[in-house]
Amino acid sequence: MCGLRDTLIKETNFKIMIAAALAVLFLMFYFPTSRIEKVALLLTIFSVLTLELINSTVERIMSFLHPQPDEKVKVIKDLTAAIVLVASIGAAIIGIVIFLPYLGYFFGFL
Repeated sequence: MCGLRDTLIKETNFKIMIAAALAVLFLMFYFPTSRIEKVALLLTIFSVLTLELINSTVERIMSFLHPQPDEKVKVIKDLTAAIVLVASIGAAIIGIVIFLPYLGYFFGFL
């Protein structure tokens, strides 16, 4: 639990992802989403948050092992960040597919 608390305090990206997750959770219960939509959204949220925790872990390990700037370390950090980016893009697409009909009906454009 200390690691999660530390991440919530120190990692700005994780805070942003928690805020987005809370917004999705609000929308998930505000709109009449189906059980399968809820499951898809929850799996997506927890997948992105887990990958961000893994990314933060890899970054901290690499910074510990190589405190001086190193091109190979930078490549490793960039790769793990790219994993989170791809998952986040996928999460956004899933969110759009699920929420667009509800938002369209709500705002009267669908």
